[in-house]
Parts: sequence; C-alpha cells; structure tokens
Amino acid sequence: MTTNNDSTETRLPPLLRQVWFNLNKTFRRRIAHLNITPDQFTTLRWISEKSTEGLIQRQLVELMSSDPNTIVSILKRLEAADLVERKQLPDDRRVYQLSLTPKGKTVLAQALPLSLDLQEEVLSLLSDKQRNDLSNSLNTLIKATEKLL
Repeated sequence: MTTNNDSTETRLPPLLRQVWFNLNKTFRRRIAHLNITPDQFTTLRWISEKSTEGLIQRQLVELMSSDPNTIVSILKRLEAADLVERKQLPDDRRVYQLSLTPKGKTVLAQALPLSLDLQEEVLSLLSDKQRNDLSNSLNTLIKATEKLL
C-alpha cells in the first residue's frame, strides 16, 4: 500500500529507529552504574532465559537479530567482565555453549527490574487495547519482513 504522505512522521523505518534510539539511550543511562550496555543486558537475559536448553552462540545470533561478528564482540566483552562463560562443546569444538557466571547472574538481577520499569513506563502511555494492537502489529511486521529475507 502506497501513501501520498511520505513525511518522516509516517515512514516506518525512521519511526522505529527513533523509538529504539530513545529506549536504548534511556536504558543505557539507567544501567550505567552496572557497567553494561543495553545489548549486553539483552545478551545476559537471553542466556539466562535459554540456559536450561543449553544456548549456543549461533542461536544467540538469531535471538538478538544480529550478525555473528557483533555477537562475538559482545560475548568477548562479557567474558572479560566475568559475566558470561563460553564453553566449547566436546563433540564439536566450533560450537560454544553459553552460561552466566555468578557475577553475571547478579548483574542481570539488578538490571532486569530497571528494564521492566522502563517498559512499563513507556507502555503506560497506551491503553490495554493499544498495547495489544501494538504487539500484534509489530509481530505482523516481523513475520512480513522475515518473508522478505
């Protein structure tokens, strides 16, 4: 569907980018005292949530909607900060299984409420119906863009 109004206020990429930028910048400030970035927080959270399944590095690339080089860079920083541990699988030395260290679990436990508070703060501007509609619309767009890949 084409629209005649192609202003910045109606173009999807700039809108999504601005929302993401504002959320990222705000969250970065709120977790600065923990010495992690928003991407590092997301990495810690995914590893924690998927740890019972034995999350491997390749799966994290997909979960984070990122590229392998970026994920390797994030993981190296988290390893250096003693927040994450990568172990090579004995049957395939090219594959790394990920887990949080005790320090990583502590940092995640401190950051998670800050993340949830920010999400609630932003979503509180919407009614329950608007929240549901937004979630449904974003999931529809995700599926549509995945088909384009």
